[in-house]
Amino acid sequence: MVALCLLAWLYIVAGAGLGMNAWEMSRLALFPHLQTPNTTSDMTSDMPGMDMSGMDMSGMDMSAMATEPPAWGGANWALMIAMWWVMMIAMMSPSAAPTILLYARVHRHALAKGQIQDKLAPTGVFMAGYLLVWLGFSVAATALHWLLEREAFVSATMMSSQSHWFSAVVLIGAGLYQLSRFKNACLSHCRAPTAFLARHWRPHAVGALRLGALHGAFCVGCCWMLMALLFVGGIMNLVWIAALAILVLVEKLFPAGPWVGRAAGIALIAWGGATLLV
Repeated sequence: MVALCLLAWLYIVAGAGLGMNAWEMSRLALFPHLQTPNTTSDMTSDMPGMDMSGMDMSGMDMSAMATEPPAWGGANWALMIAMWWVMMIAMMSPSAAPTILLYARVHRHALAKGQIQDKLAPTGVFMAGYLLVWLGFSVAATALHWLLEREAFVSATMMSSQSHWFSAVVLIGAGLYQLSRFKNACLSHCRAPTAFLARHWRPHAVGALRLGALHGAFCVGCCWMLMALLFVGGIMNLVWIAALAILVLVEKLFPAGPWVGRAAGIALIAWGGATLLV
């Protein structure tokens, strides 16, 4: 499991197969949209040597041409889904480790005591169920990524917000969700792995897969809005990826985790309000 997490981080740092330099895309900025190049201005500034005064442009829609992002082919979709999924593995594996390891311990104990005879429900099946849920999330995130890029809310080059309205809405929305009852309900399941396993345990490999998927669903419910913050700071921004991974880890594993999560929510709301003013 440690090896899987390390490999996932190495894949992201190496550019996730997208031909991009993750280090160059990693910036520490309070208002990321101010540092994201505007697609329209880039289009005109990248052609300083062109004399367009003698060109007949009456039939050309320059605004559409300037803001039209590159089309995604099948390979792009596959790479983007893989990027999101591997990134979720890198960010979520550390906080999910206690539940996965506890499952392995309980299964071994029950097997040794003769309480179960099923040797075909290894920890890997539980973990596979967990990761499959995050794969589903990654597909949805990729679809949203495509839509936001198409509507010019997210930069195609930096993969971060280029709209202060969009940034503010996501920041405030994430902050409000941090304070919501649904967030707290999902977090409580993630913070109590013993109670979770005792309540939802099912035998056999199918039971292990179902149990892992259920745990993954609670984790998605707990963290999906935090992951949306990557659209603000940059999907390939290592600073934001690491900061969110640490926040998720603290929320789930540390005694003061729920209070840290609520404090983060208040800070996000204030941050979003400030974003509206710049």
